[in-house]
Amino acid sequence: MSLPNIPNITPKISLERCDTINLLLSSIALEEIGLSHILNAEGEKLQYFLKTCPENYHDYLKINNSINNTLRTIIKSQLLLQLKLEDVVTLNLLSGCHNCSEHHDHSTKCSSCFGKLEKDKKHL
Repeated sequence: MSLPNIPNITPKISLERCDTINLLLSSIALEEIGLSHILNAEGEKLQYFLKTCPENYHDYLKINNSINNTLRTIIKSQLLLQLKLEDVVTLNLLSGCHNCSEHHDHSTKCSSCFGKLEKDKKHL
C-alpha cells in the first residue's frame, strides 16, 4: 500500500482582518442556526411521540433519554460557540477596525477607530 499524494495547493486568498472577523461571526451564527434546527426536530419528535401515546413505560424512558442526550450535546456545543464568540469579539476589539463606517486600509487605523481601540483596551 502506498502513501497518498497530497497535491501542492497554494491558494491566494486576500482578506482584510475585518473581513475575516465577519466570516468568523457568520460561521458561529450558522452553527447556532444548525443547533436551533436540531432543537426544533427534537420538539417535533416529542410531540409526535405524545400524540401516538404508547402504553409502554419503557418507551417513555427511551424517548426521555434520547432527548436528554441530544440536549446535553447541544449544551456542550453552545459552550464552545460561546468561547469562540468571546475570542472573535476580542479579536475585533484588538483589530481597531470595528464600528468604523469609513472605508479605508485597515492596516492603518483612522482616528475614530484608534480612539475607540485605546478606550476598549483599557476595559480589557
